[in-house]
Amino acid sequence: EINMNLPNKLTMLRAILVPVFMACMLYIKNATVCALVSAGVFAITALTDMLDGKIARKYNLVTNFGKFMDPLADKFMVFAALLVITVKSTGVLQQVMIWSSAIVFLRELGVTSIRLVCANSEAGVVAASWFGKCKTVTQIAAIIVLILEPLVIANFFNTYFIASYVLVGAMVIMTIGSGIDYLKTYWPYMSDKK
Repeated sequence: EINMNLPNKLTMLRAILVPVFMACMLYIKNATVCALVSAGVFAITALTDMLDGKIARKYNLVTNFGKFMDPLADKFMVFAALLVITVKSTGVLQQVMIWSSAIVFLRELGVTSIRLVCANSEAGVVAASWFGKCKTVTQIAAIIVLILEPLVIANFFNTYFIASYVLVGAMVIMTIGSGIDYLKTYWPYMSDKK
């Protein structure tokens, strides 16, 4: 039976807010309102990510469901945001988003595969590492800047969204680095040797 304590409820709320965020990004026609509302919904979604883990650890409410569902909800949140931003981008930024999103998707699929293999080994359920958490924070920061920067500097740099490019670069570096870290840490558990 799944223990739906407060952290797990926050995790489920995060998963539910993902389509709400996507709807805001896609269907609010006014660019300013769209950016502000979408960034707000995404920020609330990201806040649940920070809160559920802290509450779970502080009050000893960590469950296997939470260890599994928490990173999965993170992936839903990040994948949906990157997908919508890529679709709405144009020119060079869209090309950058296509490649960086592909790197994020492939890394997450790889780490999820490692988690599934380790779940059936002595490693058990793989909790998020410190490196992985830093990666998630970088992804969240990049997404919020990607949403808001065009609104803030639209009259200055045209399509040269410098902060967006810098943070997307940081996101890619952290994504690859944390993926390699997971692989190195859990590689011993991938072997069939006893």
